[in-house]
Amino acid sequence: MIRRSSPLFAPVRLTALLLVLVIAATGCNRGTKGDNPDEGQPVETLYQKAHGLMEGGNWSGAETSFRRLVAQYPYGPYTEQAMIETAYAQFKAGKHDDAVSSIDRFIRTYPTHRNVAYLYYLRGLSNSNRDTVFLRRVWSLDASRRDLSTPRQAYADFNIVIDRYPNSRYAEDARRRMTELRNVFAQHELDNALYYLRREAWLSAAGRANYLLETYPQSAYQYDAVAVLAEAYTRAGNETLAGDARRVLELNAPDHPWLQNDWPNYPWMIRKLNPFAGEKSATTGMRNATMNRK
Repeated sequence: MIRRSSPLFAPVRLTALLLVLVIAATGCNRGTKGDNPDEGQPVETLYQKAHGLMEGGNWSGAETSFRRLVAQYPYGPYTEQAMIETAYAQFKAGKHDDAVSSIDRFIRTYPTHRNVAYLYYLRGLSNSNRDTVFLRRVWSLDASRRDLSTPRQAYADFNIVIDRYPNSRYAEDARRRMTELRNVFAQHELDNALYYLRREAWLSAAGRANYLLETYPQSAYQYDAVAVLAEAYTRAGNETLAGDARRVLELNAPDHPWLQNDWPNYPWMIRKLNPFAGEKSATTGMRNATMNRK
């Protein structure tokens, strides 16, 4: 009798099993929703929350909220603005690599967006600051002594702003930052020229100085480069070229310390332990201090 009646209980057991699975699934879903309190919220509400966090300086919280918005609403004007503000929050948090990745993703997706000029400008700011935050805290960092690949990319980003969007509100500041970056590149060449001077490689020093003058004319370090030429040619015994360099200095930079035999001022021994310090001199040191205050 039990064996013949057992098939009658199969639907009951199946129904019970299904109820257990439904309850378990419901419990899991509740737990997931509890982990993400923003789930199911209107896009306007999510944006206002994230924007409020950013206005309060909570860059990490703003980034997380903006990402949740984009995940739930992958299209629309709020989504586009959230993607832009995600990149800005990353930049402000010092996550420059992440900011550049977010900007590149946005530009690929919306190449004709009305705010694309701002994104190129923001990418320039991010590239200008990549790999420098920690070093500035630990050392007195000379920007010209680090790898110049990302500053050169920043220069290209700012150049896009002034070339493609000359009437945008970011063009003037982009042009100013390009000037500052050119001075960083020029100082890099000057540091190399001073390095060769210190090692009595006169022709190599002169070559670097000439390259600086040809590549970065009217930079903040042009007369330092002329002083390098005067020193290198004097040491090498080329009186004609040394005299030409001296006359240029006397005419255009009569206060340059080289004319008073007080330049270059090579770093003292403890400074050489700092690989980012550069070949400090009286002139370059004053300019570095001025640029660091900006």
